[in-house]
Amino acid sequence: MNDSAIEVACPTCGKSVTWDAAHKWRPFCSERCKLIDLGDWLTEEHRIAGDTENPDGERH
Repeated sequence: MNDSAIEVACPTCGKSVTWDAAHKWRPFCSERCKLIDLGDWLTEEHRIAGDTENPDGERH
């Protein structure tokens, strides 16, 4: 097995994060960055593309 650590960029701020058990917020560098990302999903700044649905159930 390779002993070299994998480094990833925090999705929120871009800071380098080592991907291992010692970094509990991975892939984020901190809880703050994790919560910022969650807020972006909740306000729909981040979305997964797909069909939209009208309240009456019809897809567009």
